[in-house]
Amino acid sequence: MHGVRKGEQMNRKYKYVSTKEYIDAFPCAYRQWKADSHCNLIHGYSFSMKFYFGTNELDVRNWAMDYGGLRDLKEFLEDQFDHTLLVAEDDPKMWLFKQLQENHLAKLTILPKLGCEGLADMLYKYVNGVYLPEVMGPGEAERLWCFRVEVRETQSNMAYREGYREDNEDLFV
Repeated sequence: MHGVRKGEQMNRKYKYVSTKEYIDAFPCAYRQWKADSHCNLIHGYSFSMKFYFGTNELDVRNWAMDYGGLRDLKEFLEDQFDHTLLVAEDDPKMWLFKQLQENHLAKLTILPKLGCEGLADMLYKYVNGVYLPEVMGPGEAERLWCFRVEVRETQSNMAYREGYREDNEDLFV
């Protein structure tokens, strides 16, 4: 790889990988107001999401990830995406969407970036920056890293966000 020192790429591979996938689990509606196509109209998907957890050390049970320990993650995802209307924070029709919510006609989730790429980025940062350290605990946050998050809107359309602890990214921007 160009620009990578010998041996550096090995740090990006984990000995153990566990995945958790939610298939067609989060029906929601949104619009990409900046699109020059029909995507600028409100439309819906039942999103699927897949999380890849990597580690070089198994826990005391010989697990990479405790799947039962992901209940709080599923609750967060349901709160954000299940029967919600996703709206970009800069949508010029925000006033209208807020009015729908005030009249109990929609449950809004306001996000900085819409689209599968934006959702994958948000979830990658949330899992590594908030969920692992605060819900799973600092020990698990040091042992595990969610190195890939996939968001799928249809069987044929998917985007993902990938990163590694060694990248030392600011997860809160």
